[in-house]
This record gives sequence, C-alpha cells and structure tokens, in this order.
Amino acid sequence: MRTTYLIAGLFGLVTNASFGQDCNGYYFLQQNKTIEMTIYNKKGNPNGKQVYTVSNVTKNGGNTTATVNSEMFSEKGKSIAKGHSEIACTGGVMMVDMTMQLPQAQQEQFAKADVKAEKIYIEYPNDMKVGDKLKDATLDMNIDNSGMKQNVNMVTSDRTVAGKESVTTTAGTWECFKITYKSKITIKTMGIGMPFNIEGTEWFAPGFGIVKTESKHGGTAITAIK
Repeated sequence: MRTTYLIAGLFGLVTNASFGQDCNGYYFLQQNKTIEMTIYNKKGNPNGKQVYTVSNVTKNGGNTTATVNSEMFSEKGKSIAKGHSEIACTGGVMMVDMTMQLPQAQQEQFAKADVKAEKIYIEYPNDMKVGDKLKDATLDMNIDNSGMKQNVNMVTSDRTVAGKESVTTTAGTWECFKITYKSKITIKTMGIGMPFNIEGTEWFAPGFGIVKTESKHGGTAITAIK
C-alpha cells in the first residue's frame, strides 16, 4: 500500500498551547512521537484503535514536514491496515494530508490497494475564532484494488468554527474549538458511482490539534501520547 488512510479528525497534534508562528511544538512534527486514538462505533462503544508514529521530520526555512506512519487495529487487537501520510506546517498553520479524513470503512477497504493521489492538504489556522469559515478541500484518488479499478472523490466543505468547548479524554483536558463540516464521498467502480454524505464535528485544541471527532457513523478520541 503506497498511501495511508488515517481516521478523519486525527490531525496536527502539538505539545503546547502556543498561538505563535513557530511549528516546532506540533506533536506530529516531533521525531519518534507516538499518538494513540480510540475508534468508536455509532453506539459510542470502542471499536478499535489507530496508532501513529512520527518520522522523517524536515525543516526548510519556515516550513516543517513529517511522515506520519499509522497502524489500525481491530477491537480484538488485530492489525488491519498500515501506511503513511504527511503533515506540514507553514507560518504556524497546520496542513494535514487529506487522506487522513477517510472514514474507517474506506481505510480497511483500501488497506492493500495501490493508491495514487495528488497530495492535498486541509488547513487548521492557528488564529481561528468562533464564526470563522475554514477552507474547503477536495481529494481525488485512483485505486487499483487487486485489479479492480476504482476512483474515490471526497469534497469536504462548510467547515465552520461553531463554538468553544472543554473536552476531556483519558489523555487530558483541552479547551477546544468545535468545528462542523460536511464531506461528500463518491466511490466509482467501473464508472458507476456510489456517493454518500457525512456531517461531522471535530474538536480542535489550539496548540494541540484535533482531540476528538464525531459523526452518526462513530468517532475517535485521543487516548495516549508518548
């Protein structure tokens, strides 16, 4: 597998609450850091986990990039998907490889596929405030799944900073911006499209990143940081 599918909402973790332009504090930009997310089903019950490790951190002027290696585990602890993606930071703005937004079902479906996609980032500005409209993003991927040619198009739009809330998980407590969004995902197999829509919410802690996500299909939450 050439491209990783990481859970929607697991983006841009950082170690402190700075609002500055320095990218050095971001967790996903620190060599050898490990982040564990628990995956929940639509009933709110644990349904697996995703573990991320950071490597290949590179700094060039005001830009910092890193490789995020991921492994998804089932509820019983079986490894079901591996891969990697990229995180970047420019001027304090976190930019996350959009493949990290793909839902769990698609991560599992394409775990062993040959995937080709242009690198598309979705942005989390460090100066966001309640009421802001964040940038849309569109991902388009061509997939060879054991000889079956597929195309996946995902458009994430209507990203709105809806409010502020305190969020507590087993890993800590954060003051977060509540971001709502819509994603339209169309999977074409042999030219026949299968679209579906997701309305989701993610909680972004300034100086830290996404703490948890929710939709009618389930969600994720940080459970450990090492």
